[in-house]
Formats: sequence, structure tokens, C-alpha cells
Amino acid sequence: MIESAFLMNLLVFASILGLAALGGMFSERSGVINIALEGKMLMAACVTGWIGGTSGSALVGVAAGVCAAIALSLAHYLLTQVYSIEHIVAGMAINVFAYGATNFIALTFIKPGTSNHFLPIPVYLGLALLASLVSTFVFARTRAGLRLLAVGESPEKSRVTGLDPLRVRLQALVVTGVLCGLSGALIVTNSGAFSDNMTSGRGFIALAALILGGWRPVPATLACLAFAAFEAGQIQLQGTKLFGYETPAALWNAMPYVITLVALAGFVGRAKAPAGLGKA
Repeated sequence: MIESAFLMNLLVFASILGLAALGGMFSERSGVINIALEGKMLMAACVTGWIGGTSGSALVGVAAGVCAAIALSLAHYLLTQVYSIEHIVAGMAINVFAYGATNFIALTFIKPGTSNHFLPIPVYLGLALLASLVSTFVFARTRAGLRLLAVGESPEKSRVTGLDPLRVRLQALVVTGVLCGLSGALIVTNSGAFSDNMTSGRGFIALAALILGGWRPVPATLACLAFAAFEAGQIQLQGTKLFGYETPAALWNAMPYVITLVALAGFVGRAKAPAGLGKA
């Protein structure tokens, strides 16, 4: 029983992180620094729970959540590519907006006790696996993937060859919105209802997994699995004693974040970012 619960939690958390990390990979491989994964996931979780409950349709709820994440991705595009705002600043602005907007929606429109309608969790697990396989194929075997990599490595040289970096980055950010939308929808589905700031930093953990994976689909997915194992493990360890002493729940809750920081401190210097990351 414990093993099956751990496995289910592992798959769910790995899918949440994996979808977000793959979304971040598309935008960052195109040259857009994306620390706004957290905000896009949070907005998608909120809108999925809200619209799914009011419409009575799980599909409508997920579609609305994905559209909300895409809308934030389009805003991200306007801020960074059209108005040339520094990418980190733009990403933080989107996160702050998402924190405030979802809090307002939750307090104003989501009534306690509202009946929720969500897709079955196995659907999301299958979509996460499919996204990983398709992303690997896109970057390794397709012309679109090669164009995206070219823009991310050198937007100047890509212009010489006839590519339009703005168009490629717009397309990449739309894909980011779709994947972050599914990730956020899975978060609220797994919890059963939306709660304020329910992403709890998973967007930043997904970004860390992307960096540790060297901006490549398979290594990033494996990093997500490793982080998910720690998150699933801390749930199983709740209430256990450490060296004969009662361990505060906050200690186990902090474990995935501590592991993320340790991993970044030990390996981030070895990761090679796309050369055109953050360049116009």
C-alpha cells in the first residue's frame, strides 16, 4: 500500500515538473529566459478549477486553464520581444501578476464547496509521457526543432539565413503555455480544489531540472523524476521519527527544495546554456 502510494505520487509529481520543464525548454531554447513558469502554472491551476467547476465540464476547465497559461506566454512575448524588457524582470512581473490575479479570482469567484470537475489523473500522466517523446523527436528530427535551436544559439546568424527569431520565439512561447497549462491543471486535479499559491515553487524546481538537464529533453525529464522522488518521499516520511525524535513536518516539506538548491550548487556550473539566451 505504501509502495503504491509512493509510486502514484512519484508519477504525478514527475508529470507536473516534467510538463513545466519541457515548456521552459522550448522558450529557453529559443532564447527567452523563462522564470515565469511558476506564474503560468498557477494561473492555469486557478482557471482550470474555477471554469471546470462553474461550467460542469472537465474538458472546458482544462481548455480554459491552458488558454490562461498561453495568454501569460503571449504577455511574456510582448514584454521581452516587442518592448525589450529584461527577461528576468519580465518573468518576475508575470509571476507577481499571477499571484495577485489568482488570489483575487479565488476570493471573488470560487465559492467554497463548489462541485469540481477534473479529467482523470492517468490522462495527464499519458500526456506528460507523450510530451517528453514528442519533444525529443522535435528537437532531434524536425526542421522546426532545428530552427528553434538555431535561433536560441545565435539570433543574429539565424536572421542571415532567413529565419525570423520573433516568429520562432512566439511559437515556442505558445508551446510553453500549453505545457505549463497542462502542468497547472494536473496540480489542481491532484489536490481536488484550488488553493492560494498551490504551485508552491514547483515552477522554479522545474526550471532547476531543466538547467541540470542541460536544456535537453531526456536529461531534464530524468532530473524531474529525481526531484519528484524526493517530493513523494517527504510525504511518506511525514510523522516518522529521526534518531528517535519527533521531526517537524516543515523539515520534511522543505526537503525537495533543499535538494534542489544542493543540486544546483553542485552541477549548475557544468551546464551550458544556449548561447543566445536573453539576446535580441
